[in-house]
Amino acid sequence: MKKFVTISDVAKEAGVSINTVSRVLNNKPDVSPETRKKVLEAAKKLGYIKNATASCFRRSVSKTIGVVFEDSSNPFYTEVFKGIEMRARGYGYQVILMNTERDYVNELKAVDTLLEKRVDGIIISPTQFAQEDIEKLLKLNFPFVILGVHFEGLNVDEVYSDDVKGGYLATKHLLEKGRRKILMLNAYMYKSVARMRYEGYLKAHKEFGIEPFEMVEIEEGYESAFNKIMELSNLDYDAIFCFNDVFAIACLKALKALKRNVPEDVAIVGYDDISYASFVQPSLTTVRIDKHIEGMIAFDLLYEKITEQRSSPKQIVLDVELIVREST
Repeated sequence: MKKFVTISDVAKEAGVSINTVSRVLNNKPDVSPETRKKVLEAAKKLGYIKNATASCFRRSVSKTIGVVFEDSSNPFYTEVFKGIEMRARGYGYQVILMNTERDYVNELKAVDTLLEKRVDGIIISPTQFAQEDIEKLLKLNFPFVILGVHFEGLNVDEVYSDDVKGGYLATKHLLEKGRRKILMLNAYMYKSVARMRYEGYLKAHKEFGIEPFEMVEIEEGYESAFNKIMELSNLDYDAIFCFNDVFAIACLKALKALKRNVPEDVAIVGYDDISYASFVQPSLTTVRIDKHIEGMIAFDLLYEKITEQRSSPKQIVLDVELIVREST
């Protein structure tokens, strides 16, 4: 599999020498504006990526992969990363972790940095704000796996959980508990996980013949969730289904400040079953994803692409289960 365009390819496309291409790409003087423009246009057309390690003695493979996460401080990604790293270590691979802080510009830069480092492949949990970087990897025919989300219309390697089922299980549980005004505290709907969990929320309400109460979209993060619940203090809900456990833990804190008891006044269901979910008081009812397995599968899919064991994309959807604790 040819992963990268070389300066020789650019030289051929532009009709100039390799030395000229090198001088242009390294911003050296003594190259005419016309030639410089021709070389840069050829490089862009072919998708040339600068080799940041060209001066090193290297084999044809680096035995290194890149991992791009939205928020590596989130315990969900910590556990996923353990699965990736454990599997990678077993195959003699090193892992470079890049954190984007849910910023699409940072995501673009992270992908470019990993390509410049000549990693053998990339596992990415994208923001889904846009997909230019994913399309770039496809154009380069570069091995990569999308983790945790699903892109409609893109035939790529993916591993993610059954979020429609997860949203359904969480909401059904609350309805079975007699809750009828279930607030859904969701992430932005450009994310597939947010859309799918909301679909499950709607499905459960339809099954019970009950009109959904309300869904609000917020920026991901503890403070965002805490502030939103404080802002909605006058809203008459009797349960909250949270996009993730970080949201749910923030809700526990906010409801305590509002002197509303959990689960007597408000029941709460989270999502992910991070390690803290069983430690908080009251302990958190949540939808469990096997995060360690998700990481391991992501590496396995990537390794199959790196070693050319298959050419067709594969999508793996992991099952979820509801873990009932004290918050409901």
